[in-house]
Amino acid sequence: MSLVANLYRRFAHIVHELMKFGSVGAVAFVITIGLSNVLHADSGLGMGPLSSNAIATVVATTFAYVANRFWTFRHRDRTGLGREYVLFFALNGVGLVITQLFIGFTHYVLDQTGAIAYNAALIIGTGVATLFRFWSYKKWVFLPVTSPQVDPASGLPEAAPAPGHQPVNGHSLSPLGRPIDAHRSEGVAEYTQSH
Repeated sequence: MSLVANLYRRFAHIVHELMKFGSVGAVAFVITIGLSNVLHADSGLGMGPLSSNAIATVVATTFAYVANRFWTFRHRDRTGLGREYVLFFALNGVGLVITQLFIGFTHYVLDQTGAIAYNAALIIGTGVATLFRFWSYKKWVFLPVTSPQVDPASGLPEAAPAPGHQPVNGHSLSPLGRPIDAHRSEGVAEYTQSH
């Protein structure tokens, strides 16, 4: 078997996630660029560069959450829409700050106020923020099925039960001692069969 085929098999799930994430990101990017330019002072409704980007990012983030939850990362654990939504928006807030830094630096420090400079800063900032988002979503929002259960009150992972802990309510346990949910198992089986 060739080295390329071996590498593809080893990283196929990441490649598929990246392709889906990239597709969602491309649509969200078009939403962000289009809406921010419609709202921006030089092109449309007279809003400033930072506020127009912030509003466009909130709209694009809502779209991205729904698309990533139910398409890109549908095979991953579901730890509650409320928890995921709050974390998703918080991490997108960090991504927004990254993009805003690029836009603010270009507009206020370099004094480049034209549409080309604005869009260049928006594109570069969004690219850097996208790398952060992909990493952070996989780490904190859309958890692997084998991750510890999340405490609904704190939103933090619970400690795994001690070895020899008995199944809960007749459910078998995962390697981390977590009850295996049939819905999650079906989602993982469906994902592995389709990829």
